[in-house]
Amino acid sequence: MYAIIFDEHDLGKPAKKVTSVHRTRDSAETELSEHRKTHGKKVEECNMRVVWVEKKIKTGDSVTPAQFETWRPGEPVPEGETHADED
Repeated sequence: MYAIIFDEHDLGKPAKKVTSVHRTRDSAETELSEHRKTHGKKVEECNMRVVWVEKKIKTGDSVTPAQFETWRPGEPVPEGETHADED
């Protein structure tokens, strides 16, 4: 299942709070996009992101990096996401 998590990218805080749960990446991305619009945040400024979680979770749960991945196994990864932003 897909989840939107709050991720401050702080190694001292490995548990990430689940803000919403979705059946599809599209619905999660749509909700995240709406959140960014209503809060006036750009992608770089927003500490929320979509992840794939194998276990059953619900809004308000916490997950650790070992429990989630950016992409679902077997899911096609957009080409822009496969390369680092640096030269």
